[in-house]
Amino acid sequence: MRIIPLTALTTLALFVAPAFAQTRPAIDIKSTVLAVKEVVDAKGVKTNVFVAPTRVVPGTPLVIALKYQNISKLPVTKAVVDNPIPNAVRFTGFGIKSEFGVVSVDGGKTYGNLAALKIANPDKTSRAARPNDVTHVRWIFATPIQPGQTGTVMLYGAVE
Repeated sequence: MRIIPLTALTTLALFVAPAFAQTRPAIDIKSTVLAVKEVVDAKGVKTNVFVAPTRVVPGTPLVIALKYQNISKLPVTKAVVDNPIPNAVRFTGFGIKSEFGVVSVDGGKTYGNLAALKIANPDKTSRAARPNDVTHVRWIFATPIQPGQTGTVMLYGAVE
């Protein structure tokens, strides 16, 4: 059984339109990795809860939550947050704010909706991309992030 250290699970980058480039970051991002745990209440009703994992093993479902806050005095426009999917994690979907999430299956070179992406086969044919092909996720903020504004974007995965 392989145990994955949680500190290696997530890295990310923030890109802000050059017009708002500042000497200090305009957006503060904090990343949290949580495990999804099924609990059963006294009536036998099953629900999923997010817990801080002490260790994860293959098959453990995860949520990677990125909490953002505009710490500048100006609105931030055209903000883009990229998050590489760690090798030890298989992408399974987006959480909140998925309406502006796209994925990459080529190491972050190109992005799009998963259903529109293709994977090249060695014989020069291609196939439809699948969730386990995803290498990066990207959130594109269509509306400005106002000073002091906070929010959270999430992606779901599972430990490989």
